[in-house]
Amino acid sequence: MDLEALLIDGLAEMQELPADQSLLKRQLLQYIALLVKWNATHNLTAVKTPEAMITRHLLDSLSVLPHISGPNVVDVGSGGGFPGIPIALARPEWQITLVESNSKKAAFLKQTVLELNMPNVRVLHQRVEKVNLQEEINTVISRAFSSLSRFAQSSSLLCEKNPESCRLVAMKGNFPDLELMQLPPEFAVEQIIAITVPRLKAKRHLIVMKCGQGV
Repeated sequence: MDLEALLIDGLAEMQELPADQSLLKRQLLQYIALLVKWNATHNLTAVKTPEAMITRHLLDSLSVLPHISGPNVVDVGSGGGFPGIPIALARPEWQITLVESNSKKAAFLKQTVLELNMPNVRVLHQRVEKVNLQEEINTVISRAFSSLSRFAQSSSLLCEKNPESCRLVAMKGNFPDLELMQLPPEFAVEQIIAITVPRLKAKRHLIVMKCGQGV
């Protein structure tokens, strides 16, 4: 199966995608091409083949769409752009902020935003603890960034302007029993959602948290 067919097959099983997916499909394939090119020299991801990138990165990222809220979303530790870039392509009406402290990865993200013509995305080459945004944030999301505790504690200030509605969402593989036990009490776990990703047998879970008082 070629890349386009693999992507089309996967998108057909996804929820809450645009009715007309022609532009989305074209942009996602362009994104994968950029990722393959840059990964050869910048070590953006351990996943090397475009086929695996479609399943383990693109479809995995898009699988969270039914479970997050916009219009203002922050992707913490974005790395190669997951899940922020796929979310931004599927939700062009949302404003996506990609936070990445690694200079090479931030450079890739900026080039991707430029080449894919994504006016709804901004890249911040900063540590998340230093980020100060003026707008109210709806969702702060991370994928393979750190432990639940570190993610929640380092990102909680992003919810400061919208404490009632903002949610911290961590994308995890296996059920993170130990990490949940170590989560500070000021962070309330509202939902733990088992996610199904097309063509991916590995387990996926979303941990949805709310900041409590005193954070």
